[in-house]
Amino acid sequence: MLEREPRMPDDVEKRLSQALWRLHRRPERAEAWLRGGNLPWNDPAFSERMLREHLDASHGAASRRAQERGAQLAWLWDRLDLAPGRRVYDVTCGPGLYAVELARRGCSVTGVDFAPAALAHAERSAADAGVAHLCRFLESDVRTVDPGVGAFDAALLLYGQLAVFPRDDALRVLRHVHAQLVPGGRLCVELLDPERVDRKNGTWWFTDDTGLWGDAPFLHLGERSWDPTTGISTERYHILHLETGEMDEIVLSDQTYTTEEARALFAEAGFADVEAVPAWDGLPLYDADEPIVYVATR
Repeated sequence: MLEREPRMPDDVEKRLSQALWRLHRRPERAEAWLRGGNLPWNDPAFSERMLREHLDASHGAASRRAQERGAQLAWLWDRLDLAPGRRVYDVTCGPGLYAVELARRGCSVTGVDFAPAALAHAERSAADAGVAHLCRFLESDVRTVDPGVGAFDAALLLYGQLAVFPRDDALRVLRHVHAQLVPGGRLCVELLDPERVDRKNGTWWFTDDTGLWGDAPFLHLGERSWDPTTGISTERYHILHLETGEMDEIVLSDQTYTTEEARALFAEAGFADVEAVPAWDGLPLYDADEPIVYVATR
């Protein structure tokens, strides 16, 4: 005889019912950059779960695998004219996977992010590697941070992170980095090749007992929309937590840039020379055909 599911508490049942009605009444398309249009990086619990994804070597969804990062670092070392003693500004540094390796090679690195678990991991990694004296990690929004140094030889903004900001904020970030570089200093920015952008609208769902969205059973409902006029893709996630009946809504927007638009943005921020390098110059990355890497010189 099949066992019946235990009866749901009345308060949970009520919240689930309310959540389902919210889903039913939701706007057809999510507003781009609604409530900031980004992941809740600075939420401590989310930050811990995201750190697990960053460090999970079974996939490259959150961070590239160590061998791929090694190839990137060798390329960056050459293209950004790095050497022991150089000062590097790692913007959106995450758990310090690039910063600590650059410090191992003798660079002095300042990393900024606002994910507390990632920054704590970066500090532990720097200490374990014996390079804590060469690393400084700041928990702050990259749009408003004051690194307090302002004399960097090179800067990094990798894995498409510039695209998570509206154009005005992206320009603000680039102007900030430009001001932090010495004359002749170089910035490397990785953006998605506009030819590789998914321009289809779609929906998907899945369930799990634990993962990025929680450590108890949840239902994930995802929607994606593309606006060809603005070049903005927006994903809306509804996360229904089955044990409590609570539902989170997260909106994640990404701005697409053509090569011409990206060059114009760098120029407006003050960069004198910008080189666009498709596909990481042929490096052996799992997603090598997707990005364009820009090297901009102050």
